[in-house]
Amino acid sequence: MISFLCCLALLVAGYVIYGTFIERVFGIEPDRVTPAHAKKDGVDYVPMPTWKVFMIQFLNIAGLGPIFGAIMGAKFGISSFIWIVLGSIFAGATHDFLSGMLSVRNNGESLPEMTGRYLGRHCKQLMRGFTLLLMVLVGAVFVAGPAGLLAKMTPESLDITFWATVVFLYYIVATLLPIDKIIGKIYPLFAIALLFMAVGIMVMIIYHYPVLPEFTDGLRNTHPDGLPIFPMMFVSIACGAISGFHATQSPLMARCLKEEKYGRPVFYGAMIAEGIVALVWAAAATYFFHTEEGKALFTAASGNDNAAIIVDSITKEWLGTVGGFLAILGVIAAPITSGDTAFRSARLIVADFLNLDQKPILKRLVVSIPLFVAGFLILQIDFAVIWRYFAWVNQTLAVFTLWAITVFLVSVRKCYLITLIPALFMTAVCSTYIFIAPEGLNLGAGISQTLGIGCTAVTFVLFLLWRKKTI
Repeated sequence: MISFLCCLALLVAGYVIYGTFIERVFGIEPDRVTPAHAKKDGVDYVPMPTWKVFMIQFLNIAGLGPIFGAIMGAKFGISSFIWIVLGSIFAGATHDFLSGMLSVRNNGESLPEMTGRYLGRHCKQLMRGFTLLLMVLVGAVFVAGPAGLLAKMTPESLDITFWATVVFLYYIVATLLPIDKIIGKIYPLFAIALLFMAVGIMVMIIYHYPVLPEFTDGLRNTHPDGLPIFPMMFVSIACGAISGFHATQSPLMARCLKEEKYGRPVFYGAMIAEGIVALVWAAAATYFFHTEEGKALFTAASGNDNAAIIVDSITKEWLGTVGGFLAILGVIAAPITSGDTAFRSARLIVADFLNLDQKPILKRLVVSIPLFVAGFLILQIDFAVIWRYFAWVNQTLAVFTLWAITVFLVSVRKCYLITLIPALFMTAVCSTYIFIAPEGLNLGAGISQTLGIGCTAVTFVLFLLWRKKTI
């Protein structure tokens, strides 16, 4: 328990101390006109209250990631706590803040356009395809879960196909309407529910004061299947530490931010809040995975380790009926809200590429329909297969974003180490994952880690050569 409380305190301190440092490195200009005012169109560029922008950003980047990812990451042991804390402060929040503020500085530019600005035209074309793939994958994978749960809660005539269709129809409406009509009104409520559930679990952890593993017990790998911590844990815990998906969502709020001074609480702060949510759920799952009392309770409740069942068991045991209701609300609403903003981001990316004005609804419809058709077709593929590719694409996108920000910081003669180190680490994670994963080359852990580090070393040398020519 002491380790958990220390990690919680470090996340808060990270926002105050390191967040302020990152803000100073970037150089906030409080009087600079933001895209929300300069390009106000009543559809995507809409000035909104800062608290609402924070809530929407938090829900957009969170979904079920900091819950399910943290639960599955907790299987590796208490080392998951370390990754959530260090990843959130030094990688994820830094990644989110700088990508968000670069979008603010460049008229709310989408991620592929921003990446291309610093990594070149060829990288921009690659990122357009890569990001669109991720957005459609997110929209597809975040339909299956809610549709399946709704099907179980309703009469048999309302099957999973019916609910998947309903969710897609909602996606269409939410993607086409101005951002302040649906997203701006209901997202803050869902975000409050998600935060309330996490705070409730945190209070109950402190109240029950269960026996949890401590750092003094060692950082041994406790995964039941023996999966190596590196790189598997760093891919499992994505949204609770660092996620490329976040950089695709930040431009949505970059177009709604009233002033640059609110960038740290919105972009850096939302990631730290997500890290806190992930830490709470990792601690709760650790109780289930690594204590006899928790194992007995969980076995009686379900008998398996499905993340959704763990959420249900924890909330019902600790929060009662109200907690169970909030859990269901979160499991249904969180992925749906991430899915619709994924399609909205995809629409904006295509519109930027084709230079299409998105104020007329007909033009929004022309861009959106092919994206929804692609998402519906992907939904027919086995969910487990989609999820594995989604996880890798997500983290690889973070690698590209970190390298683009690093190039930007070098070009403006600022402290580029703040993103270079995370970029190198995530390059190692993603390249190693390609070698070790079943859907990759399926090599042994030792050879995969060696090859991954080798790829990272080559990338670092290329960066040094480029930097030498640039400076």
